[in-house]
Amino acid sequence: MKTLRENLYQTDDFLLGIELVSIRGSMAEKSALRARAFASQLSESPFVHWISVTDNAGGNPQLAPQALGKPILYAGKEVVIHLTCKDLNRNGLESAAWQLHSEGFHNILAMTGDYPVSGNEGMPKPVFDIDSIGLISMLSKMNNGFDDPRNSTRNETHLFGKTEFFIGAVTTNFKLHEGEVVPQYLKLKKKVECGAQFIINQVGYDSKKIGELRLYMDRSGMKHVPLIGNVYILNPKVARLFHDHRIPGIIVTPELLQLCLRQGRSADTGKAFYYEFAAKQIAVYRNLGYRGAYLGGAYDYPAIEKIMEIERSFAKDDWKQFYNEISYSRPGEYYFYGEESASGNRITEKTVSSPAAAERRRLNLMFRFSRWTHSIMFTRKSLLGRLGARVCRNSKNPDQGPGVLRTVEHLSKSVLFSCKDCGDCSLPDIAFLCPESQCAKNQRNGPCGGTLDGRCEVAGYGDCIWLRAYERIQSSGGTTETLLNHTPVIQNQGLRGTSSWSNFWLGRDHSRNNSTPYSNPPLKGEGISSPPVREN
Repeated sequence: MKTLRENLYQTDDFLLGIELVSIRGSMAEKSALRARAFASQLSESPFVHWISVTDNAGGNPQLAPQALGKPILYAGKEVVIHLTCKDLNRNGLESAAWQLHSEGFHNILAMTGDYPVSGNEGMPKPVFDIDSIGLISMLSKMNNGFDDPRNSTRNETHLFGKTEFFIGAVTTNFKLHEGEVVPQYLKLKKKVECGAQFIINQVGYDSKKIGELRLYMDRSGMKHVPLIGNVYILNPKVARLFHDHRIPGIIVTPELLQLCLRQGRSADTGKAFYYEFAAKQIAVYRNLGYRGAYLGGAYDYPAIEKIMEIERSFAKDDWKQFYNEISYSRPGEYYFYGEESASGNRITEKTVSSPAAAERRRLNLMFRFSRWTHSIMFTRKSLLGRLGARVCRNSKNPDQGPGVLRTVEHLSKSVLFSCKDCGDCSLPDIAFLCPESQCAKNQRNGPCGGTLDGRCEVAGYGDCIWLRAYERIQSSGGTTETLLNHTPVIQNQGLRGTSSWSNFWLGRDHSRNNSTPYSNPPLKGEGISSPPVREN
């Protein structure tokens, strides 16, 4: 039997994956027994190619996915395990990955994860030590073999591993503003650069965006990466949840909601309509060049059989009608390609700026000042940068630098940027916006998928910092396409409470991967010639 990797890379088959949502409680619970019975039916199905098991979906505590996944794996069916960053730090994620590898789970869907919403004795504190980019990077390193950091003191070479993870990632372009859509595309490219080997899109009900995603990947050097289309079976309750934004990142427009509610009042409560609607989505994905469909919201096997039977009954060109029919966009929604689409149909270009964009343009003076200050203090060719490095290196405590300089740093960054003194500063990476104080998930490598109309999914955080960063760069005449053109940021918690200025100058923070560190910085006349400038 072929693995998921072999099916996606060595065949032209259109594959079907089914989402299995984990449960709260032990494997002895009635809900677990029902889930196992459903999984057993899926395992025996000839047209279900893999089963995907969620990890604390929606931010709720649930049984670990491998508990439900083991019987499926042992039955010979391919299993994709969701692994998210909301509940575990990097050590916990590494431990979980080693366990998955040891138990024979090789397909992992790496995600940042939804913000926690419930737990024992109230809402838990989220982790988000790393994000999806950091997790994908770590899994890729595990595939290549981790180097034991203790070897550096023994002059030995020993690699942990190697694992054989087939790494998947999720992307979404079902966003309203340009400053949401483009950063999502840039983050998708970064995920592939860091090791993502297949992509699943977010649930969405706009075929134009579905076609645009396929077109973007084809035109951006990602045509070889298998793209799988997400289909969620609607019903009145689910449509209401999506419409009310109870599930971050998923949009059901008022028009689609009303259609679902009307169908729900029919004799069969809309079941025939919802199954046909899902089948139509699968047909669109198949004919747009997606490599498979990922079906969620199914809780019994006959429903899946019926949906696939309907999809097989369609005529060859019916999908073009479905493409136009399933087109639930919002007024003013942004499309990257304007009037082009992968289907050959026309997309009317609809662009929009976020409501706060005009106000942020007025704040560009601060952005320009910050960028200018950074250019003279934190580039290799600057006199102040070389001098700062020398002063910090020769100070009594190089972790903090000279006391006066540390005081200036702490006060200025607290007032101007609401700095949290993490010691591993990402301000220049995000147009001088602090992810520690202004992003609920501390996203340092692009936006998560949970924004709604530019707003953070977590109340109290306002507009997404990556939307704000995009619009800052755009309105100042900068190149927005380079927003994520830096080595993935993996924050070093060991630097917390130390001087980020000293850490940058002495090459201790994440920026050391972007440019030559300042461990022995020469001053003018000491032999440096045309030094590289650190990327912002």
